[in-house]
This record gives sequence, C-alpha cells and structure tokens, in this order.
Amino acid sequence: MFETTNIFNTLLIIPILNALIGVYKLLTLVAIPGALGFSLIILTVIIRLILHPLTAAQLKSTQKMAQMKPHLDRLSAQYKNDKTRLQQEQLNLYKEAGINPASGCLPLLIQMPILIGLYNLFFQLLNPENSVEKIVTSINNVVYFPFLKIATLDLSFFGLNLAYKPSDWQKYGWFLLAIPVITALLQYYQTKTMMPPAPKAIVKSNEEPKKEDMNEMMQKQMTIMMPLMIGFFAFSFPIGLALYWNTYTIFGIIQQRHLNKNVPKK
Repeated sequence: MFETTNIFNTLLIIPILNALIGVYKLLTLVAIPGALGFSLIILTVIIRLILHPLTAAQLKSTQKMAQMKPHLDRLSAQYKNDKTRLQQEQLNLYKEAGINPASGCLPLLIQMPILIGLYNLFFQLLNPENSVEKIVTSINNVVYFPFLKIATLDLSFFGLNLAYKPSDWQKYGWFLLAIPVITALLQYYQTKTMMPPAPKAIVKSNEEPKKEDMNEMMQKQMTIMMPLMIGFFAFSFPIGLALYWNTYTIFGIIQQRHLNKNVPKK
C-alpha cells in the first residue's frame, strides 16, 4: 500500500501516516473510544494550523483583488480599445495598491501536495477493499519507530465503521444518507462565506452590466455546483473521508469568518 519506492509516499504520505499513528497510539493508550476518527480530526486540525499562514495570505490576496475589481472595471472601460495601455494601467494600479496578482497562487501551490497526500492516505486506510490485516501490515512496514507499530486498527467511530460508504445505506442504514447532506451543506456555507460581496460599479457603460451579470451568474453556479459535487463524493467514498473533509471545511469557515471580521471595509 505504502511503497517506499514512490517519492510521493516517501516525502508526504508516510510522514503524515506516522503522525496519524502517533496520535492514534496516544489516544488508544488513554482508552479513547473511536481513536482513529479522533486521530483524523486532530491531524487535520494540526495540518490546517500549520498551513494557516499560507491560507491566510491566500485569502487576504483574494480579498484585495475583489476590492480592486471596480477600479479594474473602470480601466477596462476606459482602455477597452488599447490592450497594451490597459495592461500597463492595471500593473500600475496593482503597484499602487501593493498587490502582487501572483501572490495568491503560491500558497495554494504549496498547500495542494499536502492536501492531496492527506486525501490519498485516508483513502487507502479506509478503502473497504483492503482488509484490516493488510492495512496493519502495511503501516508497520513504514513506521519510523518500533513503538508506533500496531497490532490492530479499530475503524469504529460512534458506532459506525469509517470504511462504510453512504452509497451502501440500504445495507448499513438510511442514516448514512445524512453524511453527504451535512457535507454538502457545510461546503455550501463555506462557499458562500468565501464569495466576495458584489462591488459597486464605478462607471457605467453599455458593456459593463453584461459583464457584471456574467460574473454574478458564475458565482451563483459555483455556489451550487461545488457543494453538490462534494456531496456526491461524500456519498460515494468512505465516511472517514467525509469526516476529514468536514473537519477541514469547518476549520476553513472559522478561518474565513475571522478574516472577514478583520478586513478593512472600503
């Protein structure tokens, strides 16, 4: 499962796995029920805290760009027939405002491998096609220290097996359908929270209302489509992945709300 010849496993998945098992061993030592589920939650929160400075920088950059939109629209209307001048004026505007348009991409690029590593790790651990014995053997082969080796892995969490899929609700119970619904609702709330408020146009033109309508339409589509897509994934994948994703989303909501409270109003 965790081949050491794979550089992605070696640099990301295996270190994260060791951290997860370390938390799991600690929780089992104090006889915490549902230790694996709580380990997923704790590890997700720890990684989000580590990534907080990068995420905050990305969100602040996005907010600044949203605040600049009316000014960019004004320049687009003023220099719509001169693309070279338009680009120069836009760069001057960014410089005056102290904004680097590319600064919001770098934190995301750094975060993505870690998030992909988390997802791949949890997907392999909770894959119902892998027996517990196979998972335990694979874990013990890659842990860094002997005391991290485990004899078994308890997948239960509040009476549910983290490897269950809501799509198998007819087999395990209809209540599993609540999981993708909750996941979609949380994603919807986060998406709404992250959407910048529609800025007031500075100038009027014959073309600007159409552009504004298109932007609003795309925002509304994203607000609906993203939660539906995430909800479908939560319906199809093991519920342990939904637990990870919901923890990640709730932390993101708290982070975004905190940032929104501290952003200066213009």
